[in-house]
Amino acid sequence: MKRAMAAGVVLVIATGGGTAVLFGGKGKNAAARVEAVKAVPIVRGDLVDSEKVDGTLTYEDERQVRTGASGTVTAAPKGGAVLRRGRTLLRVNGEPVTLMYGDVPMYRRLSEGVEGADVEQLERNLAALGYGGMTVDGEFTSGTSEAVKEWQDDRGLDETGEVGVEAVVFLPGAVRVKDVKAPEGARTGSGQIVMTVSGTRRVVHVDLEAEKQELARKGGKTKVELPGGKVVPGHVSDVGTVAEKSGTGQDAKTTVDVEVTLGKGVRTTLDQAPVTVELESERRVGVLSVPVEALLALKEGGFGVEVVEGDVRKIVPVTTGAFGGGRVEIAGNVREGMKVGVPAT
Repeated sequence: MKRAMAAGVVLVIATGGGTAVLFGGKGKNAAARVEAVKAVPIVRGDLVDSEKVDGTLTYEDERQVRTGASGTVTAAPKGGAVLRRGRTLLRVNGEPVTLMYGDVPMYRRLSEGVEGADVEQLERNLAALGYGGMTVDGEFTSGTSEAVKEWQDDRGLDETGEVGVEAVVFLPGAVRVKDVKAPEGARTGSGQIVMTVSGTRRVVHVDLEAEKQELARKGGKTKVELPGGKVVPGHVSDVGTVAEKSGTGQDAKTTVDVEVTLGKGVRTTLDQAPVTVELESERRVGVLSVPVEALLALKEGGFGVEVVEGDVRKIVPVTTGAFGGGRVEIAGNVREGMKVGVPAT
């Protein structure tokens, strides 16, 4: 049986998943092509069109840390150290500056009679660290003062029952030290930057070309190839709303910031490492699809596939849909499991 297409025509279909070259012809050449066809089944499943872009493996929520302490730094953490609630960020004049969790910065001395969100933050942290005898309500009472004294005793501080700006830094959660700006022996002053930290969760940052922004939909699935070749799943967790321009002349480009959160299985401690991110541009769920090479250009227009049933072959017109991963969505008088012809080589 000849493959039904316009004589002498070569049709090239460029798709996100590849290129299908469909040859037309007649006579012996067409008959030879029929013999060079193998049968593959029509399958039902998700069809994903994707594109690979460059990204950088890093950590979320990078920020600079300032303290209210003044003096000589007598101890500082090393880069890469992970610090959690109640641990020492650094020591100034031998006194520890303690990390506690919260969004309100430490901007005033907290003592009996003071009220506010920063007091409630302090009380919540003291309770989480095991100090009781107080109500977490934003009022610095005698109970709060007693809890503070117990905490100060454990930290080797004077038991004043008050907490000054030099003693605590509030940050949203556990941090990873990226860079120490005030190393041991350095002088620091109130309000000065002492280190740069990040969150502990691994993320990938992508400077996505603005014209490709449709590839990044919040919540969209991704695949990330890590250094060494391992591929892990992820999802788009944030898409910037402001385009940024960089470079000049031919090197000028406009990008948007995209953040990808990784799934489980990331064991590397590399920071700022190059990775490859596969972003989904379209996903069709539960559709029939065939390899793009199975498409035939029909003489009367449109496309068809060559259905193979034993020794019988027939051309069946189909409607095409999305392309992805070297396959094309089809619909028409076809069903899952039918076999269609594709070039054998």
